[in-house]
Amino acid sequence: MSININNHNKAITNNSESPFVKLKSINFGDCKWDSGFWAEKVKNAEDKMLPYMGDLLCGDIGHALNNFKIAAGEKEGEHKGFYWHDGDFYKFMEAKMYIYGLTKNESLLKELDEYIAIIGRAQEDDGYIHTHIQITEGADRFENRKYHEMYNFGHLFIAASIHYRITKQRNFLDIAIKQADLLYTYFMPDTKHYQRFGFNQTQIMGLVELYRTTKDEKYLKLAEKFINRRGTYEIKHDDTTIGYPIGDMVQERTPLRESKEAVGHAVLALYYYAGAADVYAETGEKALIEALDALWENITGKKMYVTGAVGQAHYGASTSLDMIEEGFIDAYMMPNMTAYNETCANLCNAMFSSRMMAIKDESRYADIIELVLYNSGLSGISVEGKDYFYSNPLRMVNNSRDYNSHADVTESPVRQPYLECFCCPPNLVRTICKTSGWAYNLSENGVAVVLFGGNNLDTTMLDGSPLKLSQDTDYPWKGIVKITVDECKDSAFEIKIRIPKWAVGSSLKVNGEDLDIVVNPGSFAVIKRAWKVGDVILLDMPMEVTLVEGHNRIEEVRNQVAVKRGPIVYCIETPDLPKGISILDVYFNGNSQLNAIHKNDFLGGVTVVETELLLRAGKTEDMYQTVAKPSFTAFKTQLIPYFVWSNREQAEMTVFMPVVW
Repeated sequence: MSININNHNKAITNNSESPFVKLKSINFGDCKWDSGFWAEKVKNAEDKMLPYMGDLLCGDIGHALNNFKIAAGEKEGEHKGFYWHDGDFYKFMEAKMYIYGLTKNESLLKELDEYIAIIGRAQEDDGYIHTHIQITEGADRFENRKYHEMYNFGHLFIAASIHYRITKQRNFLDIAIKQADLLYTYFMPDTKHYQRFGFNQTQIMGLVELYRTTKDEKYLKLAEKFINRRGTYEIKHDDTTIGYPIGDMVQERTPLRESKEAVGHAVLALYYYAGAADVYAETGEKALIEALDALWENITGKKMYVTGAVGQAHYGASTSLDMIEEGFIDAYMMPNMTAYNETCANLCNAMFSSRMMAIKDESRYADIIELVLYNSGLSGISVEGKDYFYSNPLRMVNNSRDYNSHADVTESPVRQPYLECFCCPPNLVRTICKTSGWAYNLSENGVAVVLFGGNNLDTTMLDGSPLKLSQDTDYPWKGIVKITVDECKDSAFEIKIRIPKWAVGSSLKVNGEDLDIVVNPGSFAVIKRAWKVGDVILLDMPMEVTLVEGHNRIEEVRNQVAVKRGPIVYCIETPDLPKGISILDVYFNGNSQLNAIHKNDFLGGVTVVETELLLRAGKTEDMYQTVAKPSFTAFKTQLIPYFVWSNREQAEMTVFMPVVW
């Protein structure tokens, strides 16, 4: 089988030959963070996050590698973890691949080879591999979609494609191809029993990446088949659906091409949309992109939190009154304390937006990527890198999160060292490890600067010309970004600079001179010229502290404000309040000064916002009570970035505060 070997075939999302993508991904490893925020996060992932996660997943607590050993007949025991635990291990492996791609640390490659060998021995002769089914007596392959076989396969296909691109070894790719060929045999024919199986749609993204890697069109056709089957059958329980909600919960009530509203389980929905975007990138089908446009607008305009988080409710109903879990409910229905906002869903929101940005060549999608990365994504892991949140509420009050999901502590008021439902931790760590691959994209005759951070880019343009850029900045704590051209071709090309929507009043200079170009927040500023080595672009984004209010229909935050500075959303946490004061007694003083102060030795090094809050006294626990004009006590304190809350023991926290002007 031939393998795609063009100059840009090592990308995370390998869209180098996708005909309907305007911004192409850079090869992974062409950009490396070398200083500042993301360099520190990736180093923490290498030194702490991944070794700790490996101890969990390769030991008896996480048990994921043990499951493969048992399936291979090399160990006695029962399957442990949820049905989708194989996929969690593939995501962990993918994170290791990114660190290997950045460091070329041969010990990482050796560890990966050991895992792959075990997985290969666990794979059945016809290609099937799903350890829960293989180990558990009475469970049969493709018997019931609740077993999440498709989810595991999708992450296998993605991880194996990434492994091949970074290492050029086929050992993992061959395992994935064998499973994908079996999947094609089962699911390409229009067999009634299998028509509803593709419900946790990671396999769509995975199949497209396999197609991009191998150029075997059957994988693209199968990915499209899973999309085409949605909504083409009666929505009722049958023997393949017992034990799991149906309809909108799993995106099957409405055909995708007719969808205008994001519904159901947020992770299932966004993996589906991201996969459909991948299919569109190859086929250019108008109906697909029109549906994806409507869905993206619906999510970001009516169902997304100020932190970029999505999936408002643990339990609820769709607008079609289908039961849903961990997902989208009605527009503008945005609870704070009971907000679910699964870490995976938030990361999927960024993944979907990344694909839409590449297709559309519009920077507004990158604003969502950034919002998630700095807020509802990073909030899923502690500053140290060893404790996790599954859900990410915007307000935490003592005893307000005392119900469980998946019978574990996914809604604990403090981060946990292990979650039995372990999908989010490796998803987040692999995202941290691959952020440098999202920093730049290649346009037809140029490069787009998407994410800001201290980095070096050493790549080739789409015409094969060498291009080297270096970025120097203290972003996100400061708004000045210096980009230096270190190598380039002689003829003119464009450098597109993302101007975030919040960055009102930004300016751009080249070699100290003002530019006669449009600098509009929420768009790319395009500088086209014949560049020379040593040219310096200076982007200056005002980093004012701003107040944010919600849409009038978001009842939970009427007459409340959140504090934001640049891409960072802030919160107040009880360690910064007098002892015994509840978050619910805190009001924001609309007339107070807001001062940004950087603290290098606090919570890993963050910029806090010092201000004056108002503390209200006199409320009781009565359901309703008469009220006179309340009295407030002023209290000077600090607000902290939302992503670092819950790093100082158990605490209460809120993003939105009622405001007194």
